Amino acid sequence: MRPRVRPSVVYSLRGKILSEPNPRPRIYYGYYLVGVAFVAQFIATGMYSYVLGSFMEPMTQELGWSRADFTVTRTIGQMVMAVVGIYIGSRVDVYGGRPIMLCGSLLLGSTLALTSLVDSLGAWLLLNGVLVTIGCSMLGNLVVNVTLSKWFVERRGIVISIAAMGVSFGGVVLTPLATWLVDTIGWREAWIWLGAGATALTLPLALIMRRAPEDHGLHPDGYSSDQIAQGMGERARLELASSFTRSQAIRTFSFYALVVAFGFFSINIFVLLIHTVPFLTDAGLTRNEASFAMLVASVPAMISKPFWGYWIDRSPAKPLAAISASVTGIALFLIVYAAASSELIWIYAAYAVLGLGWGGMIPMQEVIWASFFGRRFLGAIRGAGMPFALALSALAPWLVSIYRDSIGVYDGALLIVATLNVMSGVLIFLAPAPKRKVEEG
Repeated sequence: MRPRVRPSVVYSLRGKILSEPNPRPRIYYGYYLVGVAFVAQFIATGMYSYVLGSFMEPMTQELGWSRADFTVTRTIGQMVMAVVGIYIGSRVDVYGGRPIMLCGSLLLGSTLALTSLVDSLGAWLLLNGVLVTIGCSMLGNLVVNVTLSKWFVERRGIVISIAAMGVSFGGVVLTPLATWLVDTIGWREAWIWLGAGATALTLPLALIMRRAPEDHGLHPDGYSSDQIAQGMGERARLELASSFTRSQAIRTFSFYALVVAFGFFSINIFVLLIHTVPFLTDAGLTRNEASFAMLVASVPAMISKPFWGYWIDRSPAKPLAAISASVTGIALFLIVYAAASSELIWIYAAYAVLGLGWGGMIPMQEVIWASFFGRRFLGAIRGAGMPFALALSALAPWLVSIYRDSIGVYDGALLIVATLNVMSGVLIFLAPAPKRKVEEG
């Protein structure tokens, strides 16, 4: 999007100055992409994880499945996402997110609607485990955050944090909404409404997506050509010049250190998004009280993201990421013990602490990957890391379900997840940055 040329001075026919209007400042196109990323992550993460727990009890009861049967879709989904991510990441680098998101919007909406017809476990695994996962992957954080990392460098932390507020907003809106729909009109009709809403929101916004600022004569962070000539934007130039290719990145120790660390970090959110409602109902809460816990976690997660982003842009990201990961682990320990006491106020307080830790996860991850390996081939590198990272968390929701079905309680499995979160904080802090490879000339 190029700015329209506006005269700064208006003259009469005799040359007399009639007015000197102040031209309105041009809005940098990257900020439109932040809004698109907010909505896309709201829908993608919401439909992939936030709504699932609301459907577990009614679907398993009507269709005669175990909780492990129901949640194995997330294990399948993680594996599918790992494979799809390799392809999507490299395509974002080449073509940008627009064609990918257009296809993802249509696929996700139609698949969610078709889920209303499920009457067998095989159909459930195909629709929710495979097709919904592909649709969400084509709309979600890999596509939009890689795009934002190309449009922003010096302001990357804050803009990715604001866009990632959409993830938490899914917990604020979609978990209570899905629970209300299921309890009001039934789980089959609820899937239809969620599918229609997903496509209606994301399809028009996908048209706004663009690949990189350089394609449109723009510069990262909204700097003008004059500002670039004056030496501003140097960080973006150096980061582009020193970017690793995918083959170079996967030969570094730093790549695998980040994969393992963020893999352990993400286990927490995958498990709790699915198991919070059944876990808390097992502890004696009503379904509405249990779903409200996700709202309690999502509000501080959403509100804290800009604060995390502000500090990421002004201080080293690794120590902040280590704190964020450790807080999620400590909060999960608190949740288990609060649920054992059945004290609602302490359960909600523990979920609020959890939300503070969640708030830093997405912006920290995106900023650290880009600062380690540069932005030129970031999509391909992030895609290459997904099979390894998702393999670490793919089995977690399913194994937690098996533990609950076998033992009758969630506590032991959740304590293991909490321990892995604390370990991830240590690993992130210790992960070394790769040696930069600067191109000559």
